[in-house]
Amino acid sequence: METKWLEDFVSLAETRSFSRSAQLRHVTQPAFSRRIQSLEAWAGTDLVDRSSYPTRLTPAGETLYGQSMEMLQALQSTRAMLRSHTSAGQDVIEFAVPHTLAFTFFPAWVSSLREKFGPIKSRLIALNVHDAVMRMVEGSCDVLIAYHHPSQPIQLDADRYEMVSLGQEVISPYAKPDADGAPLFKLPGRVGQLLPYLGYAPGAYLGQMVDVILKQSGTAIHFDRVYETDMAEGLKAMALEGHGIAFLPYSAVKKELRAKRLVSAVPPDLKGLEITMDVRAYRERPSTKELLRGLGQGAGQGHKGVAADAKRSAQALWDYLVAS
Repeated sequence: METKWLEDFVSLAETRSFSRSAQLRHVTQPAFSRRIQSLEAWAGTDLVDRSSYPTRLTPAGETLYGQSMEMLQALQSTRAMLRSHTSAGQDVIEFAVPHTLAFTFFPAWVSSLREKFGPIKSRLIALNVHDAVMRMVEGSCDVLIAYHHPSQPIQLDADRYEMVSLGQEVISPYAKPDADGAPLFKLPGRVGQLLPYLGYAPGAYLGQMVDVILKQSGTAIHFDRVYETDMAEGLKAMALEGHGIAFLPYSAVKKELRAKRLVSAVPPDLKGLEITMDVRAYRERPSTKELLRGLGQGAGQGHKGVAADAKRSAQALWDYLVAS
């Protein structure tokens, strides 16, 4: 039996909807249903009355719901106690960040943050988007930083989490230039002469953004997918070697563009082959973690005074981000 099954079950008991709980738990509805069925197999009895709508729990389900709340609370308390034994890191802010943002956005953002806010101790956990969101949902990080676009929103309950926008990111196609500075491969290509395409692996968030770009472009694009990975840095490395066209975030290629090692693969007369995403930070509210306590610390000292305090909190950082 896995604890995530209990968390799924608690969500279902509270929403009374398989589809809504699947959204909140960031899984597909079939996968969510299988996890509930696995929990029922472990329990040896039906926990959900599937003959009614909205979904109702069976008497056994009602019993397990109460027990699940106690067990999950006990596990959370135990984890908090274990973490309190860690001598280091009490003033370290843990960030869960998707791989691309970890490479492209986060280092420069932290540098600018330190210039204005002051010294900050941080720990970066680089993951794919799904796992980064789950870190936040499971309470295993202080701040989640992720892309957001209306076509592929991150479904976090606004009553439980708060958000602040950190900026925007544009993703568009790039290629290595030839000796004259023109792209080796220029969109849109044509039938019989497909352009080598460096794509994101299935399920990658940026790959979903590229799908949106191509669907909305209104122009037939002729690609031959020759390589794929779930990391933008991997695609950039292949593009730099001249292996094809890659859709990349601007923050990932701005140095290469200045050095003219990469150029836009879009001719001036071709429009609509880019998309703008928000970069957002999320955190749970209110947090019970010791790190996020101390709302009043450093009052009247200004941001640098708070940041210089050895007992600064992630709350002070969040207040700064919101005010900015």
